[in-house]
Amino acid sequence: MAVYFFYGDEEYNIEQEIFRLKKGLDKNFLEMSFKTFDNPKFPDLVAILRTQPMMFGKMLVIIKCNDYFTKTFDDKEMKQIEEALEDNNDNLDIVFVAELPRNEGKKLDSRKKLFKTLTKYNAKEFASIPTYKTADLEAWIRKQAKGKDLELDSDAMTAMISQVGNNLREIDGELDKLKLFVHPNKKITKQMVNEFCISNEDLFAFSDYLMKGEKDKALLEYRKLLEKQYCLGIVAALQTMLRRWIILKAKASECSAFELAKLTGQHEYVVKLTLQKLKNTNLKDLVKLKQNLTKAEFKIKSGQSLVPEKEIEDVIIG
Repeated sequence: MAVYFFYGDEEYNIEQEIFRLKKGLDKNFLEMSFKTFDNPKFPDLVAILRTQPMMFGKMLVIIKCNDYFTKTFDDKEMKQIEEALEDNNDNLDIVFVAELPRNEGKKLDSRKKLFKTLTKYNAKEFASIPTYKTADLEAWIRKQAKGKDLELDSDAMTAMISQVGNNLREIDGELDKLKLFVHPNKKITKQMVNEFCISNEDLFAFSDYLMKGEKDKALLEYRKLLEKQYCLGIVAALQTMLRRWIILKAKASECSAFELAKLTGQHEYVVKLTLQKLKNTNLKDLVKLKQNLTKAEFKIKSGQSLVPEKEIEDVIIG
Protein backbone atom coordinates (compact mmCIF):
# COMPACT_ATOMS: atom_id res chain seq x y z
CA MET A 1 0.00 0.00 0.00
CA ALA A 2 1.13 3.50 -0.80
CA VAL A 3 -0.51 6.82 -0.03
CA TYR A 4 0.14 9.82 -2.27
CA PHE A 5 -0.77 13.47 -1.94
CA PHE A 6 -0.63 15.51 -5.16
CA TYR A 7 -1.52 19.17 -5.03
CA GLY A 8 -0.92 22.40 -6.92
CA ASP A 9 -2.13 24.39 -9.92
CA GLU A 10 -0.47 22.38 -12.70
CA GLU A 11 -3.23 19.84 -13.19
CA TYR A 12 -1.60 18.38 -16.31
CA ASN A 13 1.45 17.16 -14.38
CA ILE A 14 -0.86 15.73 -11.70
CA GLU A 15 -2.81 13.94 -14.42
CA GLN A 16 0.40 12.52 -15.89
CA GLU A 17 1.55 11.26 -12.49
CA ILE A 18 -1.78 9.49 -11.93
CA PHE A 19 -1.55 7.99 -15.43
CA ARG A 20 1.88 6.60 -14.52
CA LEU A 21 0.42 4.91 -11.42
CA LYS A 22 -2.55 3.63 -13.42
CA LYS A 23 -0.22 1.83 -15.83
CA GLY A 24 0.66 -0.56 -12.99
CA LEU A 25 -2.88 -1.94 -12.85
CA ASP A 26 -4.17 -5.01 -14.66
CA LYS A 27 -5.76 -3.69 -17.86
CA ASN A 28 -8.34 -6.48 -17.83
CA PHE A 29 -9.87 -5.26 -14.56
CA LEU A 30 -9.59 -1.45 -14.82
CA GLU A 31 -13.29 -0.87 -14.21
CA MET A 32 -12.98 -2.53 -10.81
CA SER A 33 -9.40 -1.59 -9.90
CA PHE A 34 -9.46 2.14 -10.68
CA LYS A 35 -11.91 4.38 -8.83
CA THR A 36 -12.27 8.16 -8.46
CA PHE A 37 -14.19 9.88 -5.66
CA ASP A 38 -15.02 13.57 -5.41
CA ASN A 39 -14.76 14.88 -1.83
CA PRO A 40 -16.61 11.94 -0.22
CA LYS A 41 -18.27 12.59 3.14
CA PHE A 42 -16.37 11.50 6.24
CA PRO A 43 -18.03 8.07 6.74
CA ASP A 44 -17.59 7.27 3.04
CA LEU A 45 -13.99 8.48 3.12
CA VAL A 46 -13.06 6.12 5.95
CA ALA A 47 -14.84 3.25 4.20
CA ILE A 48 -12.92 3.98 0.99
CA LEU A 49 -9.59 4.05 2.85
CA ARG A 50 -10.40 0.63 4.29
CA THR A 51 -11.37 -0.86 0.92
CA GLN A 52 -10.32 -4.49 0.46
CA PRO A 53 -9.23 -5.24 -3.12
CA MET A 54 -10.66 -8.43 -4.55
CA MET A 55 -9.15 -11.17 -6.70
CA PHE A 56 -8.12 -8.83 -9.54
CA GLY A 57 -4.99 -7.64 -7.69
CA LYS A 58 -3.83 -4.12 -7.06
CA MET A 59 -6.30 -1.24 -6.81
CA LEU A 60 -5.82 2.51 -7.29
CA VAL A 61 -8.19 5.01 -5.67
CA ILE A 62 -8.19 8.74 -6.46
CA ILE A 63 -9.76 11.03 -3.85
CA LYS A 64 -10.33 14.62 -4.95
CA CYS A 65 -10.07 16.51 -1.69
CA ASN A 66 -10.22 20.29 -2.30
CA ASP A 67 -13.30 20.69 -0.11
CA TYR A 68 -11.50 19.14 2.86
CA PHE A 69 -9.30 22.24 3.07
CA THR A 70 -12.27 24.60 3.45
CA LYS A 71 -13.63 22.63 6.43
CA THR A 72 -12.11 21.02 9.51
CA PHE A 73 -12.22 17.40 10.64
CA ASP A 74 -12.46 17.16 14.42
CA ASP A 75 -9.85 15.25 16.44
CA LYS A 76 -11.92 12.07 16.54
CA GLU A 77 -12.42 12.09 12.77
CA MET A 78 -8.75 12.80 12.11
CA LYS A 79 -7.76 9.88 14.34
CA GLN A 80 -9.97 7.54 12.31
CA ILE A 81 -8.53 8.86 9.05
CA GLU A 82 -4.97 8.39 10.30
CA GLU A 83 -5.70 4.86 11.52
CA ALA A 84 -7.35 3.96 8.21
CA LEU A 85 -4.31 5.21 6.29
CA GLU A 86 -1.87 3.32 8.51
CA ASP A 87 -3.82 0.05 8.42
CA ASN A 88 -4.64 0.02 4.73
CA ASN A 89 -4.43 -3.02 2.50
CA ASP A 90 -1.09 -3.74 0.84
CA ASN A 91 -2.73 -3.93 -2.60
CA LEU A 92 -4.49 -0.55 -2.31
CA ASP A 93 -2.83 2.67 -3.50
CA ILE A 94 -4.57 5.90 -2.52
CA VAL A 95 -3.98 9.28 -4.14
CA PHE A 96 -5.36 12.44 -2.54
CA VAL A 97 -5.60 15.19 -5.17
CA ALA A 98 -6.10 18.91 -4.57
CA GLU A 99 -6.04 20.87 -7.83
CA LEU A 100 -5.84 24.63 -7.39
CA PRO A 101 -6.95 27.36 -9.83
CA ARG A 102 -4.21 27.94 -12.36
CA ASN A 103 -2.12 31.13 -12.14
CA GLU A 104 -4.08 32.59 -9.22
CA GLY A 105 -1.34 32.17 -6.63
CA LYS A 106 -3.58 30.21 -4.24
CA LYS A 107 -2.13 27.76 -1.71
CA LEU A 108 -3.55 25.05 0.52
CA ASP A 109 -3.75 25.84 4.22
CA SER A 110 -0.71 24.02 5.58
CA ARG A 111 -1.98 24.54 9.14
CA LYS A 112 -4.78 22.03 8.60
CA LYS A 113 -4.31 18.72 10.41
CA LEU A 114 -5.20 16.88 7.22
CA PHE A 115 -2.44 18.66 5.30
CA LYS A 116 0.11 17.73 7.99
CA THR A 117 -1.10 14.13 7.95
CA LEU A 118 -1.01 13.72 4.18
CA THR A 119 2.43 15.31 3.81
CA LYS A 120 3.84 12.48 5.93
CA TYR A 121 3.31 10.22 2.95
CA ASN A 122 4.31 10.62 -0.73
CA ALA A 123 3.44 14.30 -1.03
CA LYS A 124 4.37 16.38 -4.05
CA GLU A 125 3.40 19.89 -5.08
CA PHE A 126 2.82 20.44 -8.80
CA ALA A 127 3.13 24.16 -9.42
CA SER A 128 2.71 25.74 -12.83
CA ILE A 129 5.92 26.98 -14.40
CA PRO A 130 5.91 30.76 -14.98
CA THR A 131 6.63 31.77 -18.57
CA TYR A 132 9.65 33.79 -17.48
CA LYS A 133 11.30 30.63 -16.06
CA THR A 134 12.40 29.60 -19.52
CA ALA A 135 15.06 27.13 -18.32
CA ASP A 136 12.45 25.14 -16.36
CA LEU A 137 10.01 25.16 -19.27
CA GLU A 138 12.71 24.10 -21.72
CA ALA A 139 13.68 21.23 -19.41
CA TRP A 140 10.04 20.06 -19.31
CA ILE A 141 9.66 20.36 -23.10
CA ARG A 142 12.91 18.48 -23.66
CA LYS A 143 11.74 15.64 -21.41
CA GLN A 144 8.32 15.42 -23.11
CA ALA A 145 9.91 15.54 -26.56
CA LYS A 146 12.31 12.74 -25.64
CA GLY A 147 9.38 10.59 -24.54
CA LYS A 148 7.83 11.14 -27.99
CA ASP A 149 11.14 10.40 -29.73
CA LEU A 150 11.48 14.03 -30.89
CA GLU A 151 14.37 16.47 -30.89
CA LEU A 152 14.02 20.24 -30.47
CA ASP A 153 16.95 22.63 -30.60
CA SER A 154 17.07 25.72 -28.38
CA ASP A 155 15.54 27.98 -31.06
CA ALA A 156 12.58 25.63 -31.53
CA MET A 157 11.95 25.51 -27.76
CA THR A 158 12.18 29.29 -27.49
CA ALA A 159 9.63 29.60 -30.31
CA MET A 160 7.36 27.04 -28.59
CA ILE A 161 7.38 28.99 -25.31
CA SER A 162 6.90 32.29 -27.11
CA GLN A 163 3.93 31.02 -29.12
CA VAL A 164 2.18 28.66 -26.71
CA GLY A 165 3.16 30.04 -23.29
CA ASN A 166 3.38 27.92 -20.14
CA ASN A 167 0.30 25.73 -20.53
CA LEU A 168 1.87 22.26 -20.41
CA ARG A 169 -1.20 20.49 -21.79
CA GLU A 170 -1.20 22.76 -24.84
CA ILE A 171 2.55 22.36 -25.32
CA ASP A 172 2.19 18.57 -25.18
CA GLY A 173 -0.62 18.74 -27.73
CA GLU A 174 1.51 20.84 -30.06
CA LEU A 175 4.36 18.32 -29.73
CA ASP A 176 1.98 15.52 -30.75
CA LYS A 177 0.89 17.56 -33.75
CA LEU A 178 4.49 18.27 -34.77
CA LYS A 179 5.36 14.58 -34.42
CA LEU A 180 2.72 13.70 -37.00
CA PHE A 181 4.05 16.40 -39.32
CA VAL A 182 7.74 15.37 -39.24
CA HIS A 183 7.20 11.58 -39.22
CA PRO A 184 9.33 9.55 -39.85
CA ASN A 185 11.92 12.20 -38.93
CA LYS A 186 12.58 13.40 -35.36
CA LYS A 187 13.99 16.91 -35.70
CA ILE A 188 11.69 19.87 -34.91
CA THR A 189 12.85 23.29 -36.09
CA LYS A 190 11.86 26.83 -35.21
CA GLN A 191 10.30 27.22 -38.65
CA MET A 192 8.03 24.22 -38.05
CA VAL A 193 6.89 25.62 -34.70
CA ASN A 194 6.15 29.01 -36.25
CA GLU A 195 4.20 27.42 -39.09
CA PHE A 196 2.15 24.78 -37.32
CA CYS A 197 1.68 25.92 -33.71
CA ILE A 198 -0.95 28.45 -32.71
CA SER A 199 0.67 31.57 -31.30
CA ASN A 200 -0.59 34.12 -28.78
CA GLU A 201 -0.42 36.68 -31.57
CA ASP A 202 -2.76 34.53 -33.69
CA LEU A 203 -5.19 34.35 -30.79
CA PHE A 204 -4.80 38.03 -30.02
CA ALA A 205 -5.69 38.97 -33.59
CA PHE A 206 -8.74 36.71 -33.45
CA SER A 207 -9.98 37.97 -30.08
CA ASP A 208 -9.09 41.58 -30.93
CA TYR A 209 -11.52 41.52 -33.84
CA LEU A 210 -14.13 39.97 -31.55
CA MET A 211 -13.70 42.77 -29.03
CA LYS A 212 -14.02 45.41 -31.76
CA GLY A 213 -17.18 43.81 -33.10
CA GLU A 214 -15.53 43.12 -36.47
CA LYS A 215 -17.18 39.72 -36.77
CA ASP A 216 -16.30 39.09 -40.40
CA LYS A 217 -12.58 39.53 -39.70
CA ALA A 218 -12.84 37.47 -36.50
CA LEU A 219 -14.48 34.67 -38.46
CA LEU A 220 -11.70 34.79 -41.05
CA GLU A 221 -9.02 34.58 -38.33
CA TYR A 222 -10.85 31.68 -36.70
CA ARG A 223 -10.85 29.74 -39.96
CA LYS A 224 -7.12 30.40 -40.32
CA LEU A 225 -6.62 28.97 -36.82
CA LEU A 226 -8.60 25.86 -37.82
CA GLU A 227 -5.90 25.14 -40.38
CA LYS A 228 -3.48 24.65 -37.48
CA GLN A 229 -5.65 23.05 -34.82
CA TYR A 230 -8.99 21.41 -34.00
CA CYS A 231 -11.59 23.85 -32.64
CA LEU A 232 -11.42 22.57 -29.03
CA GLY A 233 -7.67 23.18 -29.00
CA ILE A 234 -8.30 26.74 -30.15
CA VAL A 235 -10.94 27.23 -27.47
CA ALA A 236 -8.65 25.84 -24.75
CA ALA A 237 -5.85 28.20 -25.76
CA LEU A 238 -8.24 31.14 -26.00
CA GLN A 239 -9.76 30.33 -22.60
CA THR A 240 -6.30 30.43 -21.04
CA MET A 241 -5.61 33.78 -22.65
CA LEU A 242 -9.00 35.21 -21.68
CA ARG A 243 -8.52 34.10 -18.07
CA ARG A 244 -5.26 36.01 -17.95
CA TRP A 245 -6.78 39.07 -19.60
CA ILE A 246 -9.67 39.10 -17.12
CA ILE A 247 -7.21 38.95 -14.22
CA LEU A 248 -5.18 41.80 -15.74
CA LYS A 249 -8.21 44.01 -16.34
CA ALA A 250 -9.72 43.29 -12.92
CA LYS A 251 -6.49 43.75 -10.94
CA ALA A 252 -4.66 46.41 -12.98
CA SER A 253 -5.70 49.29 -10.73
CA GLU A 254 -4.60 47.59 -7.51
CA CYS A 255 -1.56 45.55 -8.47
CA SER A 256 1.85 46.39 -9.90
CA ALA A 257 3.07 44.86 -13.15
CA PHE A 258 5.33 42.57 -11.10
CA GLU A 259 2.38 41.35 -9.00
CA LEU A 260 0.27 40.84 -12.14
CA ALA A 261 3.11 38.84 -13.67
CA LYS A 262 3.04 36.48 -10.67
CA LEU A 263 -0.75 36.15 -10.85
CA THR A 264 -0.80 35.28 -14.54
CA GLY A 265 2.49 33.37 -14.81
CA GLN A 266 3.76 35.76 -17.48
CA HIS A 267 6.82 37.90 -17.89
CA GLU A 268 6.45 41.48 -16.60
CA TYR A 269 7.15 42.87 -20.06
CA VAL A 270 4.36 40.72 -21.57
CA VAL A 271 1.98 41.97 -18.87
CA LYS A 272 2.71 45.61 -19.70
CA LEU A 273 2.32 44.98 -23.42
CA THR A 274 -0.97 43.12 -22.92
CA LEU A 275 -2.40 45.85 -20.69
CA GLN A 276 -1.66 48.39 -23.40
CA LYS A 277 -3.45 46.27 -26.00
CA LEU A 278 -6.41 45.81 -23.67
CA LYS A 279 -6.65 49.52 -22.89
CA ASN A 280 -9.93 50.01 -24.78
CA THR A 281 -11.39 46.60 -23.98
CA ASN A 282 -14.26 46.32 -21.52
CA LEU A 283 -13.91 43.78 -18.71
CA LYS A 284 -17.59 42.80 -19.03
CA ASP A 285 -17.06 41.97 -22.71
CA LEU A 286 -14.15 39.68 -21.83
CA VAL A 287 -16.20 37.90 -19.18
CA LYS A 288 -19.17 37.50 -21.53
CA LEU A 289 -16.97 36.08 -24.29
CA LYS A 290 -15.42 33.60 -21.87
CA GLN A 291 -18.88 32.52 -20.68
CA ASN A 292 -20.14 32.04 -24.24
CA LEU A 293 -17.06 30.01 -25.15
CA THR A 294 -17.51 27.85 -22.05
CA LYS A 295 -21.12 27.10 -23.03
CA ALA A 296 -20.07 26.20 -26.57
CA GLU A 297 -17.23 24.03 -25.26
CA PHE A 298 -19.64 22.15 -22.97
CA LYS A 299 -22.04 21.47 -25.86
CA ILE A 300 -19.18 20.10 -27.98
CA LYS A 301 -17.72 17.88 -25.25
CA SER A 302 -21.12 16.57 -24.16
CA GLY A 303 -22.01 15.58 -27.72
CA GLN A 304 -24.85 18.09 -28.05
CA SER A 305 -23.20 19.73 -31.04
CA LEU A 306 -23.15 17.87 -34.36
CA VAL A 307 -20.78 20.36 -35.99
CA PRO A 308 -18.25 21.57 -33.35
CA GLU A 309 -16.59 24.15 -35.60
CA LYS A 310 -19.99 25.74 -36.24
CA GLU A 311 -20.64 25.99 -32.49
CA ILE A 312 -17.66 28.32 -32.10
CA GLU A 313 -18.65 30.26 -35.23
CA ASP A 314 -22.02 30.95 -33.58
CA VAL A 315 -20.18 32.52 -30.62
CA ILE A 316 -18.23 34.69 -33.04
CA ILE A 317 -21.18 35.97 -35.04
CA GLY A 318 -23.76 35.85 -32.22
